[in-house]
Amino acid sequence: MSAKIRILCIEDQNEMIDLLRLILEKSDYEVIGAMGGAEGLQHARVHSPAVILLDLMMPEMDGWEVFKQLKSDPATQNIPVIIVTARSEGIDKVLGLHLAKVDDYITKPFGPNELVESVNRVLGKQ
Repeated sequence: MSAKIRILCIEDQNEMIDLLRLILEKSDYEVIGAMGGAEGLQHARVHSPAVILLDLMMPEMDGWEVFKQLKSDPATQNIPVIIVTARSEGIDKVLGLHLAKVDDYITKPFGPNELVESVNRVLGKQ
């Protein structure tokens, strides 16, 4: 049996981590949760996930700061990042996809299929 593909979820709400884990584990992914940006950066370096799901609105360190640090660190700069956020304003999506070059951008609330399809697409499975 091959090892499961590991996904890191950086969030500030345990309930959202649990929801993402529930959805993605049904598609045979392994999900590691990190509460907040600092813990997320540490987990990204230690666990080398295949994909990072990143919330934008977090206390202490927001998602854009986490993203910037991920992309400036040689150990994590090539890990695809999918933004998963309640910020649905068009400008945020444009900034994320075109300026920051995130790999995908999902707005909450989202459907389970939307999440799995995004992860599969980023991993080149579709």
